[in-house]
Amino acid sequence: MTQRISLTRYLIEKQRGHEGKADAPGAIPPQLRLLLEVVARACKSISLAVTKGALGGVLGAAESENVQGEIQKKLDIIANEVLIEANEWGGHLAAMASEEMEGIYTVPNRYPQGEYLLMFDPLDGSSNIDVNVSIGTIFSVLIKAPEGPSVSEQDFLQPGHKQVAAGYCIYGPQTTLVLTVGDGVAMFTLDREQGSFVLTQENVRVPEDTKEFAINMSNMRHWDAPVKRYIDECLQGTEGPRGKDFNMRWIASMVADVHRILTRGGVFMYPWDKREPEKPGKLRLMYEANPMGWLIEQAGGAATDGKQRILDIQPTKLHQRVSVILGSKNEVDRVTRYHAEAA
Repeated sequence: MTQRISLTRYLIEKQRGHEGKADAPGAIPPQLRLLLEVVARACKSISLAVTKGALGGVLGAAESENVQGEIQKKLDIIANEVLIEANEWGGHLAAMASEEMEGIYTVPNRYPQGEYLLMFDPLDGSSNIDVNVSIGTIFSVLIKAPEGPSVSEQDFLQPGHKQVAAGYCIYGPQTTLVLTVGDGVAMFTLDREQGSFVLTQENVRVPEDTKEFAINMSNMRHWDAPVKRYIDECLQGTEGPRGKDFNMRWIASMVADVHRILTRGGVFMYPWDKREPEKPGKLRLMYEANPMGWLIEQAGGAATDGKQRILDIQPTKLHQRVSVILGSKNEVDRVTRYHAEAA
């Protein structure tokens, strides 16, 4: 029988690499290992709540809005609370930031403070909750600057290439945790009988070419010219300039769409459009684009906003939005080139 490797063992081996050579790719210090294990445990709790659905009374909307003015689902609030309560007391964090909260959450003084900053979208794709379609939790980890004993929002405003860990947990037919610490992407499946995440795929790679794209076609009339050009060419199939037929996939859950791309390739696009021209995009840079962009890059793909690499964007505010084009490298490069030609 092939020996099964748990998430805990996987992370401990990464920690041993740090003890042997601190700057080795993928080597992580003990506090980061503990942090990732706590996030994984929180995801197991969220998975259980999602699984219960109507039986747990967690479906439907809550009587509240988040900082973006969006109606919150009951599970949005539950998932946010689970992540905060699981992570605030361990001593490895200085503060947290969530898509569901206006400001940062500083670790209370009654608990020791660590050097890490945790950001998360507690439940991505929550519009799919009530119809039993895959949703997930996205997270990103940064290191707090050493200057000063206190932590502020400014500490979080680091470009995506500064991340030290990122991942997501998708709640679908299986609960799968996808993780990078800077040396590739690994997938872990939750064994519910054992109560632990087990390594099921390592060194995940995104094919450079694809015949699938994911975009909300109902917004076509609002797109900018480069995006229209790319999608028009895909739709022309074998008779068009691309010389091949494309399939469209759109789940309206970034976690689910990115998971499909990591599994079999594709390109995901949520571009700027003319409905709200003052906003550079719809998705959140800190909670969605940066962690997903890093995962895709670590798997050999690419992630841009149409003009530049997402991980090089310097954030200016906590809930900054951004246009997102990520997935198979050659397709992302093509869309980015179309933007440059249009400019």
